[in-house]
Amino acid sequence: MFEYRLIKECNKTRARVGVLSTPHGEIVTPVFMPVGTQATVKGVFPESLKEMGVQIILSNTYHLYLRPGMEIVEKAGGLHKFMNWNRPILTDSGGYQVFSLSEKRKISEEGVVFASHIDGSKHIFTPGKAIEIQNALGADIIMVLDECIPYPATHEYAKKSTDRTLRWAQQCKEAHQQWDKQALFGIVQGGMYADLRIDCAKRLTEMNFPGYALGGLSVGEPKELLYEMIEATEPYLPQNKPRYLMGVGSLDCLLEGTLRGIDMFDCVMQTRMARNGAAFSKGKRIHLRNAKYSEDFLPIDQECDCYVCKHYTRAYLRHLVKANEMLASMLISYHNIYYTVRLMEGLKQAILEERTQEYVDKYFCLTNVAK
Repeated sequence: MFEYRLIKECNKTRARVGVLSTPHGEIVTPVFMPVGTQATVKGVFPESLKEMGVQIILSNTYHLYLRPGMEIVEKAGGLHKFMNWNRPILTDSGGYQVFSLSEKRKISEEGVVFASHIDGSKHIFTPGKAIEIQNALGADIIMVLDECIPYPATHEYAKKSTDRTLRWAQQCKEAHQQWDKQALFGIVQGGMYADLRIDCAKRLTEMNFPGYALGGLSVGEPKELLYEMIEATEPYLPQNKPRYLMGVGSLDCLLEGTLRGIDMFDCVMQTRMARNGAAFSKGKRIHLRNAKYSEDFLPIDQECDCYVCKHYTRAYLRHLVKANEMLASMLISYHNIYYTVRLMEGLKQAILEERTQEYVDKYFCLTNVAK
């Protein structure tokens, strides 16, 4: 049921095009996954996501465990039926959200005890519990429980944490019993230390997961260091398995990550920006709250053919933003996701035609952003 087929690898970079088969359809990579934290991509209809060409979305185990609860989702027939999405879904293990609670959680070898951000109630995520919840949710791709190491962290702390994440990964693998329905991905940790990430990648691949993620990146480190960690780790990940860079989705990082052999990305940026009145235009962010857009009757991006750019102007969208109308975030979210999906579609075509570096260089020339 799960298979990754490498279609094309760029001759001059590590970029590649592949197809990942899942129970709910095929995913052509490299791919951007919009985030539907609470079983919904904020402000966007599922039908609209399909119109844009979104192949897969991500939902959050931590949030769905707390509300509405895994039992309700399971009774509904699983996450796909519950949220009316018949294409692939990936759920994270909840580790990032739990560990971001900071003082509201306590880590041990057994797992992590944490207090709900909703009502303060106490809960524990063990490797087995993380798998139990994700089995009940029924996503196509699920993740092992891991610790997202903060930045900065000492080598000693990063090693201790990474070793524990590896033990948890083995426990998750042993707990998972639905291999025909759900692909369980291992997560490479190691902080900002190449030796730890290489060791983690080697030990994870020995466990033979269907796919591998790079976690604990884009947590405050400089982008140069992010890219350095990808470059250090990628050679030690199997060529015949998908690679997923967790929580990274800025346009420049999507391109740079793909150049370094990454297949899958996710981020909340596209919709979070929209809720703050920011949109992608010519590869940059424009802030529609600014007064200069009050009489700007052009679309967000003149070269974009999305529904929003065909029908609405910057002036109108600024009006909605300033008036705190919910339609503002809905329309801008649509555009931002569409823009990102089209960027990745263009990148896939460029890889197939051996124009990868040219495509990426054109983007950075357009945006005047240094690589």
